[in-house]
Amino acid sequence: MAEYKIILFDLDGTLSDPKEGITKSVQFALAKMDIVESSLDRLETFIGPPLHVSFAEYYGFDEKESKRAIDFYRERFKEKGMYENVLYPNISLLLASLKESGFVLVVATSKPTVFAEQIIKYFEFEEYFQLIVGSNLDGTRSSKTEIIQYILDIYTDFKRTDFVMLGDRKHDIIGAKNTGIDSIGVTYGYGSLGEIRDARPTYMVTSVGQLKDLLLGSRV
Repeated sequence: MAEYKIILFDLDGTLSDPKEGITKSVQFALAKMDIVESSLDRLETFIGPPLHVSFAEYYGFDEKESKRAIDFYRERFKEKGMYENVLYPNISLLLASLKESGFVLVVATSKPTVFAEQIIKYFEFEEYFQLIVGSNLDGTRSSKTEIIQYILDIYTDFKRTDFVMLGDRKHDIIGAKNTGIDSIGVTYGYGSLGEIRDARPTYMVTSVGQLKDLLLGSRV
């Protein structure tokens, strides 16, 4: 395995399980748009991709409708949704071990940076992450390719082979490929095994423990 120096972490579905907060906020937004969706499980597909992509793909919203829906979503998400969120087991231990071993840790999420920063602060993870990069509130820089490239443009003293992107959806893996870095697909999040496998990550793990062994094994 390559000896990486900078690890990019997706947030939703990789560091934490945000299902309750995201799905209830989407449900709230849909209700405001006169669409009743009683099943939160059906809204799991919103976890990971940019919101405007999901509203267009699953509900046929045009650009104007998507913007209205996102505004409604954020209305609830800012108040309570971002805190309806739980860490996956052993994530804190993983981050502490990686930092102690000398890795630079960065959050790379499609969630707006301002929300990602508040969530990292809520989990008291500020000490682990050197940088938190997400999308802009106006919807720009929302694809994983753009987000990863933005990070690469900051760490110009490093080679592409020094970076690896971790995530639970195909967008994380595709973004890594588009920017020329390696990726690790995690299957404990919200991307199906088939989705992760079809995207062809450099590595694939099924648990936080396996992820820790893979990353720290390169330092042994």
